[in-house]
Amino acid sequence: MKVSIVGFGTWGTALGQVLCDNGHEVLCYSNKIDNVNALNELHENVSYFPGIKLPLNMKATFSLKEAIDFADALVLSVPTVAMRSVLNQINALLNKKILFINTAKGFDPDEDITISSLIRKIIPFRKRGEVTSLLGPSHAEEVILRHITLISAVSKDEEAARKVQKMFANDYFRVYTLKDEIGAEYQVAMKNAIALASGMIEGLKLGDNARAALVTRGLLEIGRLSHVFGAKKETLYGLTGVGDLIVTCYSYHSRNFEAGLKIGMDDDVTNFLETNKKTVEGVRTVKVLHELGQEHKIHLPIIEALYQIIYEGAKPSTICRELMLRPLKSED
Repeated sequence: MKVSIVGFGTWGTALGQVLCDNGHEVLCYSNKIDNVNALNELHENVSYFPGIKLPLNMKATFSLKEAIDFADALVLSVPTVAMRSVLNQINALLNKKILFINTAKGFDPDEDITISSLIRKIIPFRKRGEVTSLLGPSHAEEVILRHITLISAVSKDEEAARKVQKMFANDYFRVYTLKDEIGAEYQVAMKNAIALASGMIEGLKLGDNARAALVTRGLLEIGRLSHVFGAKKETLYGLTGVGDLIVTCYSYHSRNFEAGLKIGMDDDVTNFLETNKKTVEGVRTVKVLHELGQEHKIHLPIIEALYQIIYEGAKPSTICRELMLRPLKSED
């Protein structure tokens, strides 16, 4: 199969290598000409994985039209903040039916909807068929080294999910199918917020007990909110639920954890907001979750604490103390 990857960052690169290992032809689209030339001439992603040689059947282009015309399937590997713009560009260029595979974890910043919903809204069905998302505990830094990884191909349509499953699965990259799209997308987005809190706890040097409690209570809040929107209970305990939460909350590969770590070490958000140049999905996600919690009257104390820190300038140490001194209750 011919597959184009829109977005030549860490995850797009790693997934491209998986596809090449499985015998597919891969064309990566990037708007950075230096990255395109480096892949075609040096077989490297010099911006993210310098020194790692990529497969010879992995090429790059500076032309989005060329990437679309080439492909039987499009893998969307761009930040959520850029997704709407990219989809509008794709829709204007697309004149055939193509398989859409999303890898973004988060919400559209304009409407607070999931990315699969955004794809359906912008790309008409005659051009795409059903949408599938690749989601689960997966750091590109490990996939590029061909370390064992398990994720889910999530789609309302079982046939589409199985097709994507077969495209990507191999001896180091195992793919399950999952129909609970709402549960998977809400939960992989929410864990980015909890990972921010996990980093803050590490930055404040509060210890393993505190982080274990944070992850456990964070999982409870993820379940509370996602179930309101129709998530199945069992999804919370799968790869896109607890699996993705664990890997993001405990790994230094995680941008959300790294961002929280810096905020915690400073005991203040100001320096991070002024100097950060990376895409940290959890920052925007906290705002979305705060709004959803308020709208639906859902008790989300960790999310509210994060909102106070990031958007109201509260000190993480102060907020931690306030959380600990709340009225006592049963664990439910």
